[in-house]
Amino acid sequence: MALGQALLEAAREVKHCARCNTLTELEICETCASARRDAGLLCVVESPADQLTIEQSLSYSGLYFVLLGRLSPLDGIGPREIQMERLLARATDGSVREVIIATSFTPEGDATAHYIGELLRARDPQLKLTRLARGVPAGAELEYTDVNTIAQAMLDRRAA
Repeated sequence: MALGQALLEAAREVKHCARCNTLTELEICETCASARRDAGLLCVVESPADQLTIEQSLSYSGLYFVLLGRLSPLDGIGPREIQMERLLARATDGSVREVIIATSFTPEGDATAHYIGELLRARDPQLKLTRLARGVPAGAELEYTDVNTIAQAMLDRRAA
């Protein structure tokens, strides 16, 4: 009974942040409301879980936009379902100087990243667009890493 009651209360109280689309009990989430965050950086993620993972890394201090999915035409998920117009409005509101596209490295995530990049470049050619790097994970043995990951790491290599 207690679990059922807690689930009902969560369903009533939890909603999407009016600015970033993440889950919150407030109109504007704590991250968006924080004066300590860099409003010039906007990180686009697929889910609140992805946002939480980036937050736990302690490597990012900007703001977010949560898509709540990724493009998947075969599943009937198009630009409208992932709030693309809201993202475009937010990213081009004049306060954002860089959009970090942090979608998954799956075919759908890559297609979503490409689509977002194309739309943002068309709307604001001066806006800096970046994508998370990908490659060999820290602590991994090369001989046990798949060839696609190694190939991408070679393409995305940086100066030592």
